[in-house]
Amino acid sequence: MKKDTLNLLGTGIALSLLTSTVLHATNGDSMIAVGTKARGMGGAGIAVSHCAESTLQNPALITCTKGTSISFGGTVFKPDISAQMGSAAKHDSASGMNVIPTVSISHKINENWFLGIGMWGTAGMGVDYRDASQSSTDSGNMHMVTNLQLMQFGVSVAYRTNGFGIAVTPILQYGSLDINYNGFDGSNVGDGVSQDFGFGFNLGAYYDLTNHGIDGLTIGAVYKSKIDMDYSNQLSNATQHFADVGIFPGAMGNHLEQPAEVGVGLGYKTGHHTFAFDYKQIQWSDAKGYKDFGWEDQDVFAVGYQYAQDNWKLRAGYNHASHPITEAPSGPQVIAPGSYAQAGGNALNLFNLLGFPATAEDHYTIGGSYAFTDSFAVDLAYVYAPETKTTMNTIVGLNTSNGDLYTGPSTVYHTENSLSFQLSYRF
Repeated sequence: MKKDTLNLLGTGIALSLLTSTVLHATNGDSMIAVGTKARGMGGAGIAVSHCAESTLQNPALITCTKGTSISFGGTVFKPDISAQMGSAAKHDSASGMNVIPTVSISHKINENWFLGIGMWGTAGMGVDYRDASQSSTDSGNMHMVTNLQLMQFGVSVAYRTNGFGIAVTPILQYGSLDINYNGFDGSNVGDGVSQDFGFGFNLGAYYDLTNHGIDGLTIGAVYKSKIDMDYSNQLSNATQHFADVGIFPGAMGNHLEQPAEVGVGLGYKTGHHTFAFDYKQIQWSDAKGYKDFGWEDQDVFAVGYQYAQDNWKLRAGYNHASHPITEAPSGPQVIAPGSYAQAGGNALNLFNLLGFPATAEDHYTIGGSYAFTDSFAVDLAYVYAPETKTTMNTIVGLNTSNGDLYTGPSTVYHTENSLSFQLSYRF
């Protein structure tokens, strides 16, 4: 059994490296949840256990495992993004359907100690406005192509006693970033794909209040550390062109740090019904790279419901987080010495809106499971993010003879659909 488990994990990791493509995520550049059960419940899972699937969400909750639990599956993700830059025609991003695999395994060592391991596509975003039928001047989108991909590998150690559980998960993160576009002078700006590995950790805890006379109520808490990534020649190369024409005070550094997260949750189970509520804050404003682009912290709220009857489980949920990019103020002033919010902030607005449109806000989810046997179940979830329309004042052109900027309102439209499928095994 141990050999089969290791073979299955190795297959999942290999599959992920081969098939994980540009990912348009939802809470900023992060998915609302990586497991199918949690995705069906609006991403809620800080205080409601999904066994192996909880390894990344709240690793302390893998203590529901009675033997060995395996969750293996993935998400088919289809974003629809289009941009209308200034008075130019509206254009669709060509980044279409993407596949994001996940594998989670949890194992009970004894009554107190548990082990979890897994790999997950966790975050990313990107656009593709290459359009051979249009020049960069006609399209207004500079033929912008961005592609950020993040995948995490983690091993959890969890301990429980008297209704209390705690766990730690060291994290190895793999990331790749590619930014290229046509500059104002028509030249190609880009340096190919850059990759890096970073290290961090997750902490999780929960407490079951049953021992205090509140049957079925659980509270949970999580902390995810920053993970610093250095993508050689990406941000520096992409922003040097703007520095050369006097829009930026200088080229940016190449660090793009995945931000810290802190969250709390409530879970309540009574009879056939389970209710979940999560709150977390994603701290973009303190993360390298993102803070240069003016991203703000996100407050994320998730509510979920599950009804269990016989071999069936039905789920529904809702997730909300205002997008972290905000319009830099207009006017010729520089907000702070060396700040990138220069030229009225229009250059920052251009990068954020055109290249990194992390603008999805509301997410409606449904899901379900069917257990064919006591050991095998199939899980499904569907997540829909209705269209957001975000308009900011951006640079739409540059007079290279005198350096004058042409600015105007630009709009990005963003809709998301995703379908998650998972096989769950218990031994």
